[in-house]
Amino acid sequence: MSENKESLIERIKNNIQYCISGVWNDTRALWSVKTIKVINLSVRSFLDRDLQSQACALTYRTVLAVVPALAMLFAIARGFGFQNLMQSELFKYFPAQRQALETALQYVENYLSQASQGVFIGIGLIFLLWTLWSLMSSVEDSFNHVWGVATTRSLPRKFTDYTALFLLLPVLMVCSAGISIFMSDAVQRVFGGHALSPLLHRLLSFTPTLISWIIFTAAYYLIPNTKVRFKGALFAGVLCGTLFQCVQWLFVTGQLYVSKYNAIYGSFAFLPLMLVWMQLSWLITLAGVGLTYAWQNFDNFAYRDQAQGVSATYSTHIALAVLSLAVKRFKQHEGAIKLSGLVRDYDIPGPLAEQVLNKLHKAGLLNIVTTDKEDLAYQPTFDPDEYTVNGVANALSDMGNSNFIPKADSRFAKLLKRISDLRENQQQSVPDIRLLDLP
Repeated sequence: MSENKESLIERIKNNIQYCISGVWNDTRALWSVKTIKVINLSVRSFLDRDLQSQACALTYRTVLAVVPALAMLFAIARGFGFQNLMQSELFKYFPAQRQALETALQYVENYLSQASQGVFIGIGLIFLLWTLWSLMSSVEDSFNHVWGVATTRSLPRKFTDYTALFLLLPVLMVCSAGISIFMSDAVQRVFGGHALSPLLHRLLSFTPTLISWIIFTAAYYLIPNTKVRFKGALFAGVLCGTLFQCVQWLFVTGQLYVSKYNAIYGSFAFLPLMLVWMQLSWLITLAGVGLTYAWQNFDNFAYRDQAQGVSATYSTHIALAVLSLAVKRFKQHEGAIKLSGLVRDYDIPGPLAEQVLNKLHKAGLLNIVTTDKEDLAYQPTFDPDEYTVNGVANALSDMGNSNFIPKADSRFAKLLKRISDLRENQQQSVPDIRLLDLP
């Protein structure tokens, strides 16, 4: 009995160890192995990227942008004649905080009135655009951080993309707010008391969930500044959109019980619950980004644990090999190298290949030649004949800050000079060769 218990405990330990680290050395193409890898990488991405802090920062920026966003939303809603509908929808969602919402809407009215007259028209418009721009830029940075993308959109692309989003999103929100009423009236006119009417009403009640799926899928597919596979974005969008609707339902339901705390917090009883809802919403959103990333890249993380502890010497050797490949391909007019090609053709772990390419780019040895939604491509910065082994190794080792500690630099001046001379003599004793001459 004792042996069976120990054997069971040992099997549980082995299974846990396999799920944590051993699965990355398992090359079988089983769906169970793939599922474990996706879950493993999703959790690691959430923890390694510190998404909890990212969600806190986005919550703060969202609070800062609430009034300007509502101002734009109600300004566009007035143009469509839906301002009363939007107000009634807010009161319906938050029945226990009618007084707080009326105060918030009064702030919106004051904001719109002040932003539309005198000198405030320019200041108000600038503040509105800055807060929304700052929020969208932070969202993109957070998404890129999860994906490990070092480059963001250029300013012209940000301007066009964000402006289109600012104009289209409020319109879609206004239209989605009125679509239920419009479709409900249409069903009543067409079917009347027909038996299909209750079924169609149930389908209409599913519309908010469907809209959440579309919004989350579009965000995961479009916002990261890299190529995202639609299947992964759709899977994460459906899952996180459903979780978001569940959190929203709990939040709306909780409003009914907030009134009993009004005697303590007064009109501020709504604020803590709203902040918790925003925090959870951003956590769900960022977790979905990690899930999309894991869905697309779990095959690139073979030998993950070994790659995380790679030595500086081996990393430099891989960088030299990758740069040699880029130089030869450029010399032979075969096109630039890509991260996906390094992973697929040479089995270099994705994080290590990404780290090497970013290091070569920061050292000025490789240039990014595509910045669109396609996979980033890299080509040599200089003439291929100018790349030598020692020159590249020195550029990589000298990358970063140096000679910034005056006291230490002065105290160790002779020792540092001696070390520098020894390294230079060692390098000069071995003839340097071009990367093109490497086999």
